[in-house]
Amino acid sequence: MRTAIAPLELIRPRTLKDALNMLRDEPKLVPLAGCTDLYVAVNFGTLAGSRFLDLWPLDTLRRISVREEVLVIGALATYTDIIKSRHVKQRLPMLVESARQIGGPQIQNRGTVGGNIANASPAGDTLPVLAAADAIVVLRSAADERRVPFNEFFTGYRVSVRKPDELIVAVEIPPQRGTQWFRKVGTRAAQAISKIVMAAVRSDPPRIAIGSVAPTVVRAPRTEAALKTGKSIDDAAEILSQEIKPIDDVRSTAEYRRTVTANLLRRFWADTTPATAR
Repeated sequence: MRTAIAPLELIRPRTLKDALNMLRDEPKLVPLAGCTDLYVAVNFGTLAGSRFLDLWPLDTLRRISVREEVLVIGALATYTDIIKSRHVKQRLPMLVESARQIGGPQIQNRGTVGGNIANASPAGDTLPVLAAADAIVVLRSAADERRVPFNEFFTGYRVSVRKPDELIVAVEIPPQRGTQWFRKVGTRAAQAISKIVMAAVRSDPPRIAIGSVAPTVVRAPRTEAALKTGKSIDDAAEILSQEIKPIDDVRSTAEYRRTVTANLLRRFWADTTPATAR
């Protein structure tokens, strides 16, 4: 019987080295892991590839560790792994909060941080966290390894600097100083694509990243600068409204996204203001 997956082929490497060699020899292979997004594309017939590289068995890419004060999260770490990790709880609690709001337990058990990055959706819930944290994406090919600042990784809607023969193998997060904050606005608290998602750090300067308001997840440098120089939160909210480029789509309107994003900024600033300064 012919089905949507009948013409598809799955290749399963035994090691990361095998996977990288396979990509070198056949760059059109489509890497897959948890498949929480990829299977949707396969089902709707929107995925061009027909040969897939199954990375799920590569446990070396699932580790979460700390090396010289840098938090290292393997690309195959699932949202459940992130929620349970003491290292992530201690160093990047806003990533734990974002992982808790991605789907239900089934999605959290399968979805991976590397897949969320590779998918390159501006609505990816973990992506503003990584943007606000100044993370580094670690890419590896059969011949080389390189590190790309997260805020330079995406070049357009669902487009990144990853080359066809490269895999995302990890994401590195430097030590964070300041109060971390995360909010997702969606139709429901979970199991819904975000209408707006914001992650921020109350530091000097503040760091603010937003999803679902532009073709990629974006930082808000003008807003960050305004808050650093002491402008009022209302002035900063107005700057942020001009800085983002939301659109109308099936989930929401540009006007709604602009208004809610400004309100989220106000909430972030209020929630992270020390009680003695209120």
